[in-house]
Amino acid sequence: MSRAGHVARVGTAAFAIALLATVALAQQANVTGKWIFSVQTPGGGGTPTVTFKQDGERVTGHYSSETFGEVDFTGTVKGTAIRFTFNSSVQGQQVDVVYEGTVEKDTMKGTIAIAGGQLTGTFTGTKQ
Repeated sequence: MSRAGHVARVGTAAFAIALLATVALAQQANVTGKWIFSVQTPGGGGTPTVTFKQDGERVTGHYSSETFGEVDFTGTVKGTAIRFTFNSSVQGQQVDVVYEGTVEKDTMKGTIAIAGGQLTGTFTGTKQ
């Protein structure tokens, strides 16, 4: 192969890698900010306020609701998949709460599992 042919192949490969990296970044959801959730479970529903701070795939934040009160959480965002967890006291008992869902621009939807899945439900969220 000629030197010019080799340079052209290397340039094409570098362009393809850069393009793939750009596409991958474009598919990473950005959840930083204040969200209003609507949660539905067989035991009732609620409208918690959830504030996210995202650093790459890591998320931290604050959850505020009548059911669980004021709690901080940690989680991850991988592409459009989100998962965050916290522990709260409900009627004097400590329970783990797990949210898992997908993000599409300024909306989010998924499932909630409380106390190891003893109570489950769904949620939707809208970024404010």
